[in-house]
Amino acid sequence: MCSHITEKAAIRGSAKGRLGWMAVDTAVIYYDHPTHVPLDHALNIDFVDSRSHERVAVELSADSARELIARIQAALDSGDAMHLGSRDSVTATTGAAA
Repeated sequence: MCSHITEKAAIRGSAKGRLGWMAVDTAVIYYDHPTHVPLDHALNIDFVDSRSHERVAVELSADSARELIARIQAALDSGDAMHLGSRDSVTATTGAAA
């Protein structure tokens, strides 16, 4: 049975696709049957350039997705802690958060 559980997020970044680097502005995240990875269900993420409709797809096991979430949060927390001084100076200088 297909779950059709889908989330969509506006993002800003780049991804390396079949033609090289491209802008990505949308992430489509869904938990369903994968196309390639040999699992019954996977967390699938499509990073999309909405102008060209090019995408980079990732299929992860649920355990891998959870580990990735934890490692992303850890990297963001460490980066914020390391760069907090420069972030505060941008806020103080411009009056806006970085």
